[in-house]
Amino acid sequence: MIVGGIDIVSLTATLMGASTPVLLAATGELVAEKSGVLNLGVEGMMIMGAVAGFAAAVATGNPVLGFAMGAVAGALMATLFAFLTQKLLSNQVATGLALTLFGLGLSALIGKGYEGVRPPPTAKIDFGPLSDIPVLGRILFSHDWMVYLSLILVAVVWYVLRSTRAGLILRAVGESHDAAHALGYRVVAVRFAALAFGGALAGLGGAYLSLVRVPQWTEGMTAGAGWIALAIVVFASWRPWRVLLGAYLFGGITALQLQLQAAGYAIPVHILSMAPYVITIVVLVILSAIHRHGVQAAPASLGKSFHASS
Repeated sequence: MIVGGIDIVSLTATLMGASTPVLLAATGELVAEKSGVLNLGVEGMMIMGAVAGFAAAVATGNPVLGFAMGAVAGALMATLFAFLTQKLLSNQVATGLALTLFGLGLSALIGKGYEGVRPPPTAKIDFGPLSDIPVLGRILFSHDWMVYLSLILVAVVWYVLRSTRAGLILRAVGESHDAAHALGYRVVAVRFAALAFGGALAGLGGAYLSLVRVPQWTEGMTAGAGWIALAIVVFASWRPWRVLLGAYLFGGITALQLQLQAAGYAIPVHILSMAPYVITIVVLVILSAIHRHGVQAAPASLGKSFHASS
């Protein structure tokens, strides 16, 4: 189905892959913020996941190990952030910004030896006859395992936050760390775990960029995806399914601008390049305003340091 030179089926199929890095990072950041911690270092964690995952995949020839190392790198960066903010009680905003700058610089240094190298391919899942279904087969059954894992993670996070004791404790810590501490919950430990999980997902998102989306190592290749993930979490009102919608909106516009360029539309490339970021933010703001009365407020302890003596 082609409309105005744009293959709608191809566009819909492509947006799922294009959305995956941001979806993973935003899902992880949602969990971190639900615990009451604002981590602005998502970009730094993503780029470190990208270079670590790329290096591991190239060294071993195994993309699965690459994704695992990307997750480890992101989790380590998040643990460093957790130590500085939860143990040393440094300012969360300043520390997050520093983490991003640190990640961008360190990844550029590590990645110098990997420029121009191709990683091992990440195979798509073979669904057999399902992949041959007209339209739906190409849209739903033509992706690699990371695309489906990202969707599963959204569902798992939604279920855990809504229906489990672990989710209740996490939300309690995010709403009032003092009350949670008084009830005997280990606030710092909960936040460490939430941050490490969020960092691991950000690292996975970065690894997906360098191993699948591009696939190659390029300095600064996250190109603001971490900041978009942060914005999506806020405008999605800390709800997993709205995060999914926001990420797929960003991925869809990203895929569309690439197809518009390929179709030869006389639109300046700079406008097309910035369109996914601008349109995503504008639409999320509008949706947030429309649903203002039903919007879930930010966790009450978000960005506030916890003092064990309090």
